[in-house]
Amino acid sequence: MNRPVYPDPTRFPSPCFVTDLDKLRRNAAILDGVQRRTGARVLLALKGFAQWSTFPLLSRAHGGPLHGCCASSPDEARLAREEFGGEVHAFAAAWSRDELAEALRYADHVVFNSFAQWRGLRPLVEAAEHERGISIECGLRLNPEHSEGATPIYDPCSPGSRLGIRLREFEVEAAADPHFLDGISGLHFHTLCEQNADALARTLEAVERAFGRWLPGLKWLNFGGGHHITRPDYDVDLLCRCITRARDAYGVQIYLEPGEAVALDAGV
Repeated sequence: MNRPVYPDPTRFPSPCFVTDLDKLRRNAAILDGVQRRTGARVLLALKGFAQWSTFPLLSRAHGGPLHGCCASSPDEARLAREEFGGEVHAFAAAWSRDELAEALRYADHVVFNSFAQWRGLRPLVEAAEHERGISIECGLRLNPEHSEGATPIYDPCSPGSRLGIRLREFEVEAAADPHFLDGISGLHFHTLCEQNADALARTLEAVERAFGRWLPGLKWLNFGGGHHITRPDYDVDLLCRCITRARDAYGVQIYLEPGEAVALDAGV
């Protein structure tokens, strides 16, 4: 019978974090397997794990498998750019102008929570592109109005949620201007938390029913986080089928943003 081996705590200074690097490598290998099977790009969600001393094991820029990070603040965006490398995706439900301007010093993708936010802050993106001499890809967060969470207060698709854009808002914008997605490279949804691939499959069906008509012609679709991919009972095959089906149906690059799954069970 295999038993966990715990290190002698007297060997370490206190306080400190003790990380099982072999477990971290195994988690990274599972995530890389998904990438290799599907062509998806996996990003580390820094809000879930930001131990930057381990980034060389994880970052493709340093020989690891992951393509970059997603950041929820200017400081996370800076950490991603300076320590992890690769792609830096930024999202926050609300940005001040100063916060977004700071994040745009480091990010190459930014996702907006509403059409009003996109229109109001787009000039900051254009200014950052000019200053940095790069193209920054912009996306919109969707609210598929499909709940998989067990706790309503944490459900981004609850009736009163202000996270993401609902179908009726898309339809109003499309009726007013057929070119309403000009300048948008991709769409993003995040509705899961520590869940298996069956929850993703149901959510993806809801996203496609509501928003599938607008996916052709875009560059990417981001499945967000909350995928417990490295858990022993996680259905990796179903995840890969979801990714390849959406990829092939719409011709888009698929992104995933796991946080906890990257470091699951790697803490000692």
